[in-house]
Amino acid sequence: MLEPTVRTAPVQLAADYFEGYAVVGVLAAAGVLFVVVAFTAGRLLRPVVPTPEKLLTYECGVDPVGEGWAHTQVRYYVYAFLYVIFAVDSIFLFPWATIFAAPGFGGVTLAEMFVFLGFLAVGLLYAWKKGVLEWT
Repeated sequence: MLEPTVRTAPVQLAADYFEGYAVVGVLAAAGVLFVVVAFTAGRLLRPVVPTPEKLLTYECGVDPVGEGWAHTQVRYYVYAFLYVIFAVDSIFLFPWATIFAAPGFGGVTLAEMFVFLGFLAVGLLYAWKKGVLEWT
């Protein structure tokens, strides 16, 4: 009967460490494989019958008329960008609040969050100084 091999402590720690990454790698590979298979099946199974009507640009059921360029005001994009910034801010604040309540994370965690909020405040002040927040 073979005796089981005994791993030394550093080798065991390395094996445990990379085991978590192996699971993530397998899941990522399965996800990529799923996407590739789905796109390949769609390409192989779809009917390909190009007609002049199908090759026209589709714009909500109306035949395209005029040029394809339309002027859109930039302020809508800036408001959307500011919303995304502050939504991400709130995503970071809730986990921080739960960690901050745990013992041993007081001063360092508080300082890190003030640095993070400082960066956001500087960005908001910059947008305000540039007049981005005015709706005229």
